[in-house]
Amino acid sequence: MKIARVAGTVVSTISAPVFDGQRLLLCDYVDPSGEPTGDYVIAVDVVDAGAGETVLILDEGNGARQIMEMKVAPIRAVVVGVVDEVEMA
Repeated sequence: MKIARVAGTVVSTISAPVFDGQRLLLCDYVDPSGEPTGDYVIAVDVVDAGAGETVLILDEGNGARQIMEMKVAPIRAVVVGVVDEVEMA
């Protein structure tokens, strides 16, 4: 899993049927200090995250499809949580 900040939503006029009714978020990965890396991913939002929020992303296709309860789908990443705080040891 990775930590990212939601940069905004993605709107697509034509998409695979598995995305019907799903919200897609553009997320910018952050480094351990919380600074954006400039590496983006488009993730399916299952936790109702909003722009600017720090989120936890499952960025592994098979696990993402399992969360979406689909055996075959063009899904790579899913937002699985909103991060309240990161504490470094």
